[in-house]
Amino acid sequence: MPYIKKKIEALTKKYKTNCPFQLAQSKGILVQYADLGETLGFYFQSNRIQIININYNLQQHEQRFVCAHELGHAVLHSKANAPFMKKNTFLSVDRLEVEANRFAVELLLPDEVFYEHKDSSMTVQEIAAMYCVPGEIAHLKKMDPHGLDDRVCFYR
Repeated sequence: MPYIKKKIEALTKKYKTNCPFQLAQSKGILVQYADLGETLGFYFQSNRIQIININYNLQQHEQRFVCAHELGHAVLHSKANAPFMKKNTFLSVDRLEVEANRFAVELLLPDEVFYEHKDSSMTVQEIAAMYCVPGEIAHLKKMDPHGLDDRVCFYR
């Protein structure tokens, strides 16, 4: 999905950050915190106001990932109301969730991070953990093959 990387490149270039909280603020997206029970977070739009809700019971690094994921929904699926779709239609929201996860992974783990660690013996999951990205979705990271050398091994 090269379009996700292109969206992220445009965002990070324009706002000079890959911090999901700063990007949300710069884009005028309201980030609010509440006790969401078992829900980690969700995104919705109401009266043209974009809102990211994050469970305040999460640890700070978890909140960062959730914010990046929900920012992915705001950027990629701004008109989709996933909770409504899930409850009231037969439309699959799985694709939307995978895309939001890929957005979060690409945002928080830019290619440069892997280039910095190319001479180490670290796995993708170990690098992802350093940047607070859940290891179970680190496989969504897609490297740009240009500029990689033979020593870079991402999946062990």
